[in-house]
Amino acid sequence: MSEEGTLAGLKVVELGSFVAAPYATKLLTDQGAEVVKIEPPLGDLARRVGPFPGDIPHPEKSGFFLYLNHNKLGVTLDIGVPTGRDIFKRLLKDADVLVEANPPKAMEGLGLDYRALSQVNPRLIVTSITAWGQSGPYRDRKASDLTCEAAGNVAYGVGFPEREPLAMPFWQGDHQAGLNAAGATMAALLARDKSGKGQHVDISEVEALACIFAGMYVPTYVFQGITGDRKGFRSGLGLFPQTILKCKDGWICLNAPQLEQWIRFVKLMGEPAWTREQRFRNRRAMSEEYPEEVEALLAPWFAERTKKDIFDACREAHTPFAPVRTVENLLKDPQLAHRGYFTEVKHPEAGTWKYPSAPFKLSEAPGGVRRPAPRLGEHNEEVYCGRLGFSRMDLVELRRAGVV
Repeated sequence: MSEEGTLAGLKVVELGSFVAAPYATKLLTDQGAEVVKIEPPLGDLARRVGPFPGDIPHPEKSGFFLYLNHNKLGVTLDIGVPTGRDIFKRLLKDADVLVEANPPKAMEGLGLDYRALSQVNPRLIVTSITAWGQSGPYRDRKASDLTCEAAGNVAYGVGFPEREPLAMPFWQGDHQAGLNAAGATMAALLARDKSGKGQHVDISEVEALACIFAGMYVPTYVFQGITGDRKGFRSGLGLFPQTILKCKDGWICLNAPQLEQWIRFVKLMGEPAWTREQRFRNRRAMSEEYPEEVEALLAPWFAERTKKDIFDACREAHTPFAPVRTVENLLKDPQLAHRGYFTEVKHPEAGTWKYPSAPFKLSEAPGGVRRPAPRLGEHNEEVYCGRLGFSRMDLVELRRAGVV
């Protein structure tokens, strides 16, 4: 079994701040790929986002940045100046992949679009992550995670019906774009194995989110006539129960898409008399017409039991109800502990903290955290002098000129 990961030997360059590009390359480096992360001289925007130890902002102590950038080599570089662009191209000459998240017009204006970069390295795969994609009438419009979730129609189903639609929390749209970018990059690598040629992978965050919408909402409307509009803590997509109820020590998520699952739960409760009434056998009506009434009947049973009691009983009954876990609950979860999901990482500035590890493991090459996230410009000398042949004096001059 190899601890390096199945992508050991793959050389990736990252050019993109905040979430989407760093998350895409995180998924690759978790599996062993070498990632050279390029930050502007003032640093990635994610360095300014918490949580911070003691709630004191510090560019080297952002938990958000540290999580997204484990295992990476970090360099600083201003590609806005000619010297910076020349260095950037030299880094790409022997790279396998560039993951970038910059406006198409900006990359074209700098002479760093795919057509130009493919001349530098014909085998290079360039994965571009933008809001709207590389073509179309909206491609040069500004956007954010919030507007992408709205345009991708995911926000349509999030929130309460009497209130405005909401985005999913913690930049999940950006994370979804990064996830799609990592998967598409792997497909491009498989294609290169056959053709020997690189290609341009075009990821639109709006399209990635629209695919989620299409997968969840469109079939339920086409085949069942359900619109999936927002219903607060209930889901508008399926049959009862798809809701969250309070229990003795927190909250439980109720989800029983299959009729047999609901029947097993009713038996678990002891088949109260009300469950035999015809009114409470029509799961569509229970979900769409009087969910509050059914929830009120369920509430006493839940209020008498803890999250663990309910989860353990439902697991035995093959009913997919699950507790709404706090951070403390997650850190103590026996399943996550058994799989070693949380791992301690020591960082020279931030100290030692627990972080989520890779979202999946491969049995023969599990990968994982090999080094902490880089400090700003930490690997400038290693990369620029050790790989590109600059002298230390060259590096000093580049630093004075604001290039690195």
